[in-house]
Amino acid sequence: MTRSAITTHVLDTAGGRPARDVPVRLEVRTPQGWRELGSGRTDEDGRCTTLGPERVEAADHRLTFDTAAYYGDRDHFFPEVTVTFTITDPQQHHHVPLLLSPFAISTYRGS
Repeated sequence: MTRSAITTHVLDTAGGRPARDVPVRLEVRTPQGWRELGSGRTDEDGRCTTLGPERVEAADHRLTFDTAAYYGDRDHFFPEVTVTFTITDPQQHHHVPLLLSPFAISTYRGS
């Protein structure tokens, strides 16, 4: 499979390592509501590069990270993290990293 138009990288900032095996879902907003484009899990390096289609449309998209599955029995505050973003140029690749710790999250437009 080739690289998705939208990729992500999850880093466990509290542990100082990639967050492996985090379930991730990619969706697009349509007039009827949110529609799933793909899903996957982060690899050993915390990356998910085959998450969805090679091309996406200009629209609002969102990534939902199942952080409860990642943390398991460990104490955490966010069972799920959803990052919603707008794609205006579908010709560009969009990389949306997530910096994760049990009690804080951060994200940004990557390259």
